[in-house]
Amino acid sequence: PNGAGKTTFLDVITGKVQPTEGRVLFKGRNTKKISEHQIARLGIGRKFQTPRIYLNLSSRENLELSYNRNKNVFSTLFGKSSSSDRNQIAGLLETIGLAAKADIQAALLSHGEKQRLEIGMLVAQSPDLLLVDEPVAGLTDEETYNVGELLLALAESHSILVIEHDMEFVRQIARKVTVLHQGSVLCEGTIEEVQNNPRVIEVYLGSSSEN
Repeated sequence: PNGAGKTTFLDVITGKVQPTEGRVLFKGRNTKKISEHQIARLGIGRKFQTPRIYLNLSSRENLELSYNRNKNVFSTLFGKSSSSDRNQIAGLLETIGLAAKADIQAALLSHGEKQRLEIGMLVAQSPDLLLVDEPVAGLTDEETYNVGELLLALAESHSILVIEHDMEFVRQIARKVTVLHQGSVLCEGTIEEVQNNPRVIEVYLGSSSEN
């Protein structure tokens, strides 16, 4: 639920917010005093709730821009990519289900397609850990399922942490579910264990005496 500290948790991991105590370890390294861009370079990528894509560029160009992080928009649009880069981008377009819309302006994509495109842009940067914040908010059931299948496919080669309210979506994708309450871990386990946990039921659904 809102206010549990979920987005703040991601802010701390990515260095946007400094913890008042404790530390964040990634690959054995304390990231507490490392800048945001340095943390990203270590292999942590983040997708925010609202898609952050270039609406005036095509799906392919968005991925190329993310893949070639040392290039700017001008060089990406008018430069020439290597055959290896083009093959990588083509494969990523297939993975995110946008191969048929590779050259369509991103502004014309559906909300669900934009979400998948941004996930693809994140993957193009080769992170080891993907932080994904509410990827299915406002999506249709079909779009939600498609995003879930994409994340499951990516989980074969990446560590993924997803923040989400949609419990059916969580059931689709999650191997382990962590419930936060007022900034602390309330419960952790499978989706079935979490949904049947008395503390979770009491905190989020109200005690039996209140029902």
